[in-house]
Amino acid sequence: MNNGERAGPVVWTGIIAATCLLLLVVKQLLWLALPFIFGTVLHYILLGPMQRMVRAGYGRNAAALLVCLLFFALASLALAAALSWNDGPEEESWEKTIGLYLDGGVAFVHNTMTLLEARFPVLAEMHLTSSVNKAFRTYTDNFAQEHLGEILVGVATWIPSLLLAPFLTFFFLRDGLRFKRFLARAVPNAYFERSLYLLHEVDQTARRYFEGLLKLTVLDTAVLALGLWTIGVSSPLLLGLISAVLAWVPFVGSVAGCVLVVIVASTDAPSNPFVAYGAIGVFVLVRLLDDFVFMPLTLGRSLRVHPLVTVLMIFVGGALAGVVGLMLVLPLLGVVMVIGETLGRLVTNPRLRARHRYARALRTRQASVDLDIARERRGAPTPNAEQAAK
Repeated sequence: MNNGERAGPVVWTGIIAATCLLLLVVKQLLWLALPFIFGTVLHYILLGPMQRMVRAGYGRNAAALLVCLLFFALASLALAAALSWNDGPEEESWEKTIGLYLDGGVAFVHNTMTLLEARFPVLAEMHLTSSVNKAFRTYTDNFAQEHLGEILVGVATWIPSLLLAPFLTFFFLRDGLRFKRFLARAVPNAYFERSLYLLHEVDQTARRYFEGLLKLTVLDTAVLALGLWTIGVSSPLLLGLISAVLAWVPFVGSVAGCVLVVIVASTDAPSNPFVAYGAIGVFVLVRLLDDFVFMPLTLGRSLRVHPLVTVLMIFVGGALAGVVGLMLVLPLLGVVMVIGETLGRLVTNPRLRARHRYARALRTRQASVDLDIARERRGAPTPNAEQAAK
């Protein structure tokens, strides 16, 4: 395909409209979209090991089954180890733990307000500390007792849906080639080569995005964990991983990750707010490295979308589908962009359209050969003879 060909405004209007429509559909079918997304990510993670097993002589079905079983067994063991590991006393319940961290966050805010009032007397005259403490107390009193049950019930309702992800992963690995062949057989012969290119580009775009996102997550986790460990924050690796995963959601995820890190740091050192300030500095430094160093090295320009379009679509995704839209708008835009640009080139290519018309005429002529022979045997003029007589 000629790389110099560019999609026009009509094609790009269709791309943006299709992306917005998909975001609305995903918002309504979130219970199915989330396991589908997780299954797709796991598919690209496990595709390389499965292909190596196939090249080693295993059948595709056996390789897909073995890779999935091994991965989910290791994931289950890691989850069980994480849940059983606890630095604090065993008798502490989840409610007490959450309450402890909320108290640490409130103490950090209180200490910060006190430092600000000591430096700026005008804030002391406004009674800033007492006002903020009152607002926090109204929201955080008995937070765990009142809201933890609702949170756990909400998580429990999502568990059956998320259990679809392992099954989707297995069938994506096992039947991915069959599905591509199924789609390719439905394409007219004149468009066959370009359609194969379309399938390949869609697959490669999604694969580059998710693989780059995973590499970016590993780098963010390692650097953030190292920084938090240096300043003495507890559980630096777990905090780094959670913050890196939250950063998948633009803007909102980064803010949530920073708040989480600050709450843990302030709980570890309630009488020393400078530990939390150091955690904020580490988090901001990692985000700068992420934007200017890590992201170009991992995601780079895999989607090949103009920065202005990227920023606008992030805001559109957030407006249409909330946090889910912020998270999914870029991969959806990348896939729809590949499909839209390729279909636009297929439809507007005069040579391909001519080949398609000629192929249809040949099939029509071939299908009517036996009818012409039957007419000749009955002595009736064939359509070709009637046209020649005219």
